[in-house]
Amino acid sequence: MAAPLTKRTLIAASGALAASRAFGQAAPAPPPARPRVILTTSLGLITLELAADKAPISTANFLRYADHKRLDGTHFYRASKGGMDPPSGLIQGGPANDPARVYHAIAHESTTLTGLHHLDGTISLARLEPGSATCDFFICVGAQPYLDADPSAPGDNLGFAAFGQVVDGMDVVRRILLSPTSPTKGEGAMRGQMLEPPIPIISARGAA
Repeated sequence: MAAPLTKRTLIAASGALAASRAFGQAAPAPPPARPRVILTTSLGLITLELAADKAPISTANFLRYADHKRLDGTHFYRASKGGMDPPSGLIQGGPANDPARVYHAIAHESTTLTGLHHLDGTISLARLEPGSATCDFFICVGAQPYLDADPSAPGDNLGFAAFGQVVDGMDVVRRILLSPTSPTKGEGAMRGQMLEPPIPIISARGAA
């Protein structure tokens, strides 16, 4: 946990900034609006570009898991297959709500607020009710507009929190989607969608 700001720390920070200007040094660059994370899987690399400018809560949450290595050793464990010509659907992965890995749930960032949509390669947070997402995530194969928020629909119409896009490695995503699934594993709507075997996520690291 970061130490609380005090008058002393503010004065020290101001002094450091003044010193850097005095010596002609540039101030530190702000963090990128679209940071990238590389998922190393057993089938290859997937590079994600995260929309910190539009979905800051979801992006910061995902980066926290990556920075603290809490996605290392997890899996892609679900493949929901739609059409196969061309392949469409989604793949889901992450800690599977492992209590040893997950932090507290975060606030829901609806697509009506972010302006993002569930397109081919979009990464989004899995959830039950709004505000229950931790770090389990899914990646769309093909556009999946039914996952966007729809204020005109009845009931829970807030959709899922899209927060980035695959910019390299969609071939790997499609290979995962087409991997074998168990006909009996999974509960409810997920029955028959559980990958067997699951695909390891070896690491998740921010790209330089």
